[in-house]
Amino acid sequence: MSFAIAESPTTDVEWRTRVDLAALYRLAAIEGWDDLVATHISARIPGPDHHFLINPFGLLFEEVTASSLVKVDLDGKIVAESGFGINYAGFVIHSAIHAAREDARFIIHFHTPDGMAVSAHREGLLPLNQRALTVIPRLSYHDYEGIAVELDERARIVTDLGEAHFMLLRNHGTLALALGQTPGVAWRRIYQIETACTAQVRTLSAGRDGVLFAPAAAQDAVGRQAERLRRPEEGRRPLDELIWEAALRKVQRLSPGFDL
Repeated sequence: MSFAIAESPTTDVEWRTRVDLAALYRLAAIEGWDDLVATHISARIPGPDHHFLINPFGLLFEEVTASSLVKVDLDGKIVAESGFGINYAGFVIHSAIHAAREDARFIIHFHTPDGMAVSAHREGLLPLNQRALTVIPRLSYHDYEGIAVELDERARIVTDLGEAHFMLLRNHGTLALALGQTPGVAWRRIYQIETACTAQVRTLSAGRDGVLFAPAAAQDAVGRQAERLRRPEEGRRPLDELIWEAALRKVQRLSPGFDL
């Protein structure tokens, strides 16, 4: 079944953004990180209008296609006609960050069970494993205020986010503000925080006694190492570019049709 929007002119840049965003939705479904018709991934379309794309309210992630994505402005007005509306809470969260952060071209927000579990933990994400250590220095928190349908919450989300790349929305989930200029950056970052949350839930399931925290010196070392230049033997191509090409191969195999 096809869920295409009414035809409207798009630039090559917008179409590429649509295809990449649809691929992110399909990848999230493959990983089991969707939530019925809730949660959102958005992408700002390059250009002066500050338009961004978000999922049609009512489609499963596995049903999203490039042409079905809904284009909206920062006031929530649907720019191109669509047979679907948008989730207002998704608009509130994503419009706040798209407006405030120029580097936030792709934004991913999930309600995974493990992400929700860690978001409700008083200590948040703990330094229990290497994956968590790459996230924690760039992680922020936003306290729960209820369902995000009040526009005045946008300013507080932006303040709490600051310059971070990841956010845990307390009692809510990961806005693994997988902030990123490219879909590869966004996918790597959401994968980092989601798998770090899963590892924490599994580690603590056996109890807190005996849990080994990474030594402080090692935590500092990982913070530095995560930003290191790649060695020549690792190849010249950017890591996030390699990740995204591999991700696209996966979604083409397992969930074709996203690029329609």
